[in-house]
Amino acid sequence: MKKGVLFLLLFCMQFIPGNNRHQTYFSTLDEQVTADNSVRLIDAFIDKLDMQRLGFTGIVHKSEGRPPYAPSVLLKLYLYGYLNKIRSSRKLEKEAYRNIEL
Repeated sequence: MKKGVLFLLLFCMQFIPGNNRHQTYFSTLDEQVTADNSVRLIDAFIDKLDMQRLGFTGIVHKSEGRPPYAPSVLLKLYLYGYLNKIRSSRKLEKEAYRNIEL
């Protein structure tokens, strides 16, 4: 076989097309996290807790700066880290950016 014919055969072969990454896909986070995921248990458990009874009261917010996160959100994040053996706050932050279930 000549080099030109071999080149044409290789050039004209069909390849599996990649996904177009510029498409718009509408989906909720609820649809993307499976029903049996431990995140759902953590979310439901923390939502049932009485945060005031646990001592999360009397928090004074300063007028300047960014407002703080809700204590329940931070408790959910901490519990997720504990169950997934992530002890470092920096690793938890990295996991929060990387993992959609968080």
